[in-house]
Parts: sequence; C-alpha cells; structure tokens
Amino acid sequence: MVSAEPQEAGALAGQARAVLVGVDLGPGASFDPTLDELGLLAESAGDCVVAKVLAKRKSPDPALFVGSGKADEIKLLVQAHCAHGVIFDQALSPAQQRNLERHLGVPVSDRTALILEIFAARAQSHEGKLQVELARLQYIATRLVRRWTHLERQQGGIGTRGGPGEAQIELDRRMIGDRIKQVKLRLEKVKRQRGTQRRARERSGTYRVSLVGYTNAGKSTLFNALVKARTYAANQLFATLDTTTRSLYLGEAGRSVSLSDTVGFIRDLPHKLVEAFRATLQEAADADLLLHVIDASSPLLHEQQVEVERVLEEIGAETIPQILVYNKLDAIEPGQRPRVLRDELDLGAGRRVPRVFVSALTGEGLDVLRQIIAEHAGPIPDLADTGTVQVLPDGSPAGTARPPADYH
Repeated sequence: MVSAEPQEAGALAGQARAVLVGVDLGPGASFDPTLDELGLLAESAGDCVVAKVLAKRKSPDPALFVGSGKADEIKLLVQAHCAHGVIFDQALSPAQQRNLERHLGVPVSDRTALILEIFAARAQSHEGKLQVELARLQYIATRLVRRWTHLERQQGGIGTRGGPGEAQIELDRRMIGDRIKQVKLRLEKVKRQRGTQRRARERSGTYRVSLVGYTNAGKSTLFNALVKARTYAANQLFATLDTTTRSLYLGEAGRSVSLSDTVGFIRDLPHKLVEAFRATLQEAADADLLLHVIDASSPLLHEQQVEVERVLEEIGAETIPQILVYNKLDAIEPGQRPRVLRDELDLGAGRRVPRVFVSALTGEGLDVLRQIIAEHAGPIPDLADTGTVQVLPDGSPAGTARPPADYH
C-alpha cells in the first residue's frame, strides 16, 4: 500500500524529503498502520514526509528487509518525489541498511537512528549530551561491518597504529570503543553527583514527585502549569530531554514538594538509549510519587500507557505509587468527556490507582490534581525531635514554606 502526503512548496524549503516505510510482521511485532508516529518523529528531525509505504511479510527479508519487489516499488517512489532518504519504522540490521542504500540510491535510516538524531539535536545539558553520545556510539559500533570501501589491509611497520596488517575497520572500532569508555567514565561521575544530591534530599525529608509519560503527552506543559515555570514545551516528540526540578507549593497540605519533569518514553525506545539515560531516568526511579501523564485524546492511549509501564519496570520504578493524569481534556469531544474529573482505575492484580482528568492548557482539573498530590504527600513530618531541617530544592527550609506570590 502506498500513500502520497500533501505537501506545499514552501514547506519543503530547506527540508529533506523522506519516504516512510512500515512493515507488518504479524502478531507479536510492533506495527503502526498509519505511520503517524514515525511521521511526527521525522518532522521533529526536520524532515518533510512525501510518501508512506506499507508492506506485510511473515518475516523480514535477510537482504532487503521488504524483499526485492517492494524495494523496487520504494525506489520508484523515491525517484517520483525526488526524496532525499527513506525511513523504516522497524530496526534494520547493518547489512539490510547497506543493501537498501545501494538498491535505492539514497540514505536509509531506521526508527532507532531517527530517535538518536532527535535526541542529539535536543540535548542541552552536559549530562544529556553525554548520554546521547554514548547511545549513538553504541549504535554506530554495530554498523561498522563492511561499512566503508577503505578496508584494505594496512602495511605493517614501525609506528603503524594497531600493528601489522590491521584493517581500518578495526581501528575505527577501537577508537569508538575508547570513546565509549571515556563517556561512560564521565557519566559515572555525573551519576555519583546525582546520587549525592538525592541522598541530601532524602536526609532533608523532601517529598519527591516525578512526571513520567509517553512523549508529547503534555508533561512539560503540565509541569509549567503546576509550578509556574517556563520549561520549553512544544507540540512535538521529545521536546524535553533534560530533567528539570522545581518546588511545588501545595496549599492543601501547607507544604512544598519537589516536582521533576523527565524525558518522555516512546514505543520501541532503543534499549541502549534507556541504558544511556539511566542517570536521568533515575529521578523517576527514586521518586516518592509518579504522575503518569497520558494523552486522553490519543486513540492509542492504552498502548502508550502499557509502553510507559514497561519502561518503568525496566528502570525499577514499577512499585512506586502513581497518579494517572489524563491530560488534554480540552481536546476531547464534548460527548466523550468524563462525567467526573476524579476516579480510580483498576490496573489488575488488586492494584487500584487514582485517576484525574485535566487540561494543562486551560487549567481545568489542576486543583483536583493538586489535592490528590497533597493527600499522598501529607503534612510536613515533625522532625523537631531529630533536629533535622527539611530543605526544598531552592535551599529554603520546608517548615517555613510560603505560597508563591502568584499561587491560586
């Protein structure tokens, strides 16, 4: 199945034209028949989608993933739309990627490479950049097999790096390996620094709340609405990569808590990327309460919720208390709106969690959400007997917390 995307000449200026490909490999394999999410990823990377191709196979073709017939079809589309590249929704092996590039005559990327490209462009902090670099290096390391044409054996001799007869590819692999070790050491230092900060918060008794959820569910918009911050928020995938923490005053409990906005999750998030961002995701794993933000207007909200739960389990955060925050209430059709803003949802195995419907954009339901957070956090513990002073993220004593000037 082939579909052409509407395009405007002005919209193509300075953008790479891309053809998207999705393959249905049957039960048990991820497949998006609309390719909408891949399209959003491509747009987030600065590409313009000009056509989409769907295919169905029992198993991937070892050489071209989609088979020679479908590959010829994609090649005609590339030529017809003057496309600059092709993006697959599934992961490609190094050999499949290389064979497809030769067959199609344009660069070929897969979902993993696209996500890594977006992360590289969006990372702002030193830690974020290190984490992205580690993930990209680990990805590139698997793509070195027969990737270049300059793989003739070197002549051995005095001063020749790597010894007699070592191939250029082996030097490339060694340089990447050395760089991976360096980045891991620097990330380990960052991890220790974060650990020190977390232990300080634990000693101070600060109650920690973290926002988690599928990318583009509105976490950063909700974060800004709750703490009156100006964290970057946009209607695009992975608008926020770096963790931001602010103090949230809860008039309902007469205290403040720390609120952290974390990186969003996505279907088929590369394991190496989760591993590289473990230091950042540790904010969620160490939280006292998770606000699981869900796009209530998405037709795939159940699948997205399951994917987030899977990643939370992977980082060891599956047992932390949660509040399900169904965001984007303003985008729901009037006839589909819930009758109440607050209820409970049964997740199975006797596990019931509070659910609240909100609109971070209009502010509807935020007072209910604050009330639920306050119920979980409770009043400030009496630490007089221990001599411990509770400290907020801004350094002020928690016992003297006052509502901000614009608190409502």
